[in-house]
Amino acid sequence: MKTLTTRPNLLEQVRDAILAEIASGVFAPGDRIIQTEIAHGFGVSRQPVQQALAMLRNQGVLQDAPGRGLVVAPLDPDYVRHMYDIRASIEGVAARRAAELSAEQAARRGPALIKAGRRAVAQLAFAKMIDADMKFHEFIYGLSGNPLIRPTLETHLTYTQRVMGEVLIRDESSKAIWDQHEDILQAIARGDGDRSEALMRSHLMKAAAVMVERLRNGRKRA
Repeated sequence: MKTLTTRPNLLEQVRDAILAEIASGVFAPGDRIIQTEIAHGFGVSRQPVQQALAMLRNQGVLQDAPGRGLVVAPLDPDYVRHMYDIRASIEGVAARRAAELSAEQAARRGPALIKAGRRAVAQLAFAKMIDADMKFHEFIYGLSGNPLIRPTLETHLTYTQRVMGEVLIRDESSKAIWDQHEDILQAIARGDGDRSEALMRSHLMKAAAVMVERLRNGRKRA
């Protein structure tokens, strides 16, 4: 674990750092999360760790352990499918609005995000792959001009990071994901709302299919 610096957003830093540890496999489903160990590892007091763990519990990443404490929650394929149904609907609208309102910004700023994502895949840098994916989708939310999209999807995005860490980054489809991202970006940059929405919906439902299949197969092997 790396030491975290004390800043106004320390709580968010701690939450993100714990989530990254879970997503990268440092903590597996069923592993007990010990506040004191987390605080010591990150070089922070127990208070922000306690608050961060409560946030992750509310977001479904952690669950109550038998007796006392928290453990990493198992991934539920049905929950993942339902979550992606919601994301596909909302993010489809976001992509359409981005095309209608912000085509020029998409063309100017988007290619750097695609480049960063492809570079992370080439490097097999799992944490960077997840971060790049989140930044691309959040970029589209910003282009949509709708300030309600990001907070509405907050819990789902947190769970998505967890799922990607355990499933998607171990799958050979990572390159295809960035091909899909680039197609979405190009449609938005052309101002094609219909195409942008359709591609975003298709992209998310394909991702859901891969993740659900891997999770179900994992359960069978277990």
